[in-house]
Amino acid sequence: MALVVATRRFVLRKTKVMASDSIACRVLIHNELLGQVDTFPYLGSLITEDGECRTEFRTRLNRGHAIGASLQKIWKSQSIHISTKIRRMKAVVLPVATHGCEIWTLRKNEETRLDAFEMKGLRMILRVSWTAKKTNEWVLNKAGVKRELLRHRP
Repeated sequence: MALVVATRRFVLRKTKVMASDSIACRVLIHNELLGQVDTFPYLGSLITEDGECRTEFRTRLNRGHAIGASLQKIWKSQSIHISTKIRRMKAVVLPVATHGCEIWTLRKNEETRLDAFEMKGLRMILRVSWTAKKTNEWVLNKAGVKRELLRHRP
């Protein structure tokens, strides 16, 4: 019986309640008040009380940038073909950046940032500086790819 009580206390320490700021939520289990949170991680995604995904979106893009930066040796290598680098970006960087994107609500600002993320990756691979005055269409043609992150756009 003592094992069950210990397990209940352990579960109660980990169990939290999420409610809106405007709603006072008091949940008692076995005469213990559960803590209230406004965000919590769930399956690798950050769930917020307002249902927005801005924080999650920024976090994912930052993780994608970090992975891309860690592959600088590969991007700068002249012995690796461009198509191999692009495949590496599609296999490693883009999945990290878009993990959980099925639940994102994208507004125009997020779509623009997602486009910029994709183009920045291609420019790193092609070694095209942002000051080189090359259009995104030129970069896509040079890389021989189409935009993938926002497939519904032309």
